[in-house]
This record gives sequence, C-alpha cells and structure tokens, in this order.
Amino acid sequence: MPTIVIIGSLNTDLISRVRAMPRPGQTILGDDFLTLPGGKGANQAVAAAKLAGAGTRVHLVGRVGADDFGKRLLDGLGRHGVGTRHVTVTERVASGVATILVDRKGENSIVVTPGANAKLSPADLDAAETLIRSASVVVMQLEIPRQTVRHAIATCQRLGIYTILDPAPAPAKGLPRAMFAVDLFTPNESEAEALLGITPRSRAHRKRTIEPKQMAGEFLARGAKAVALKLGSRGSVLIERAGGFQTIRPFKVRVTDTTAAGDAFTGALAVGRAEGMPLVEAMRFANAAGAICCQSFGAQPALPSREAVERLLRT
Repeated sequence: MPTIVIIGSLNTDLISRVRAMPRPGQTILGDDFLTLPGGKGANQAVAAAKLAGAGTRVHLVGRVGADDFGKRLLDGLGRHGVGTRHVTVTERVASGVATILVDRKGENSIVVTPGANAKLSPADLDAAETLIRSASVVVMQLEIPRQTVRHAIATCQRLGIYTILDPAPAPAKGLPRAMFAVDLFTPNESEAEALLGITPRSRAHRKRTIEPKQMAGEFLARGAKAVALKLGSRGSVLIERAGGFQTIRPFKVRVTDTTAAGDAFTGALAVGRAEGMPLVEAMRFANAAGAICCQSFGAQPALPSREAVERLLRT
C-alpha cells in the first residue's frame, strides 16, 4: 500500500483580494476577505490525498497551536483523509498564519508567521520514524526549521526512502549542500534564482537571465539526483543526473489565483512517484494539477481532484 509522508507546515490563510499590490506606506481598500486552511505542508498533504488512487495513504508530520485555528486545521485535514497522528498540538504557542494579498491578475504576495511550525524538531521526526520508514515518498518544504528538514533528509537517506524537497520559501543566504541531497528538488524559477544568487530581471529582459536548463544543472552539481523546475505558464523542465533534459508543456487555463499551484504540483509529483509513474509522466500529471488549481481562489479549496486532472490530461 503506497504511503506518502509530508513533513511541513500548517497555517491559516488570511486572504485579501486587492486591485493592485500596495506600495510601501500606502493604505488601500480590499475587495474581499477569506479565512482558509493553508500552509505548504498541509496544502501538499491535502493535494496528495485528493489526487491519490485507491489504497494510497497520506500522512502529515507537523505542529499546530492549542487554539481555534489549530483545531480547525486538524479537522479539515481529517475530512480530506490525511493522517494527523503525528501533528502535535503545542501549548502556549499560536498556530501559524499566512497573510496573503491577491491582485486582479491572480498574482500574490504572502507573509508567513510560523507560530507552532517553528517548534517542529528533529525529536518529532524521531517519534514518527516508524511512519517514515513505511513511506514510499517523503516530501519536505522550508516553512519549518531548517535543522528539522536536514534531519528528515538524513533519516530518509539512512532508511532508503525517496525524498522530494520543495525549497520554498527560498532563504536569502541559500542552502547548505546537505539539503540538496534529495531524490527530487522542485524549485520554481524565482526560488531557483534566489538559491543561485541570480538577480531577478524584469519581464522585458527575461531572455538575459540564465537559462532553465543551466539553473537545473547547477542544482544537480550541488547534490540533487533530479530537478523539476517549475516555470509557471511555461510549464516545467526536468533534468536528471542519470542523463536527459525534458520540457513538459503547460496546460493553458484562465488564471484566478496562483496561491497553491506549486503545492498542487508537488503533491501530484508525490502521488505519481508513490504510485510508480515514470518521472516524466508524474511531471505531466503535476503540471495538470497546478494548472487546474490556478482556476480557483484560495489554497486548499482550489486543489483539484484526480478526476479533474485526468480529464485535463485526456484533452
């Protein structure tokens, strides 16, 4: 029975729709406000649970606060069939929150306050080792302490478990080499630029930046076995240490909100690998999941079902 273990964050998303992003010192009026479950770890767990085939199990390892937000987050995960036995309720600490602005083009700006997520420790992973040992795939992100992610990678290496690292949010000072040593490294283009110290350029001068193939190759050189580089509306690219570079074409959709598209992509990749899809096929599956997610507002409410993804793949 395939098992996917997500190690990561749980947040409550506080979302405002705006006509344009505010400038420094500027106060603007929003058009709408929503409170929704989120956090990269929880989003990817729900994405995987909604996309998983019959018999595939999804579990989340993380922390919430002993507050109303924490209770709502756990209840929501349970309704989606995500196992939460290793989500610890942390006393005297607030649950994590993310303040999200979404403009009329569907682009977003996000501020994350970690709360209980910052308390997730290597000891929590040791307590969950029996679960991790049973995993087909373990997925991690960077909204939890970096030493915990490093411990997770080392544990999975020792146990021979397939690992996926979504390096978001990308730290300004980059990552230590040990954190690149995963089976699949999945940055988006802006995260890749940040991790490689490349100064972002305007869209008008985009052709002058380093090419996606070169960026992905840099991550292979730093220790990743394979790199899935997310390029938004341009699809994604795959490069593997064993050889080969492929571009996976995008699916054209009307974009409403890109908030959880990357999480849908990563959750779909985890499902594909856990269920034995070849990596290129898993990436096409992930591209479709990310595209569908962009058509709806919010994070977890926008995550697609397997039926919707397979329908898009057929077209």
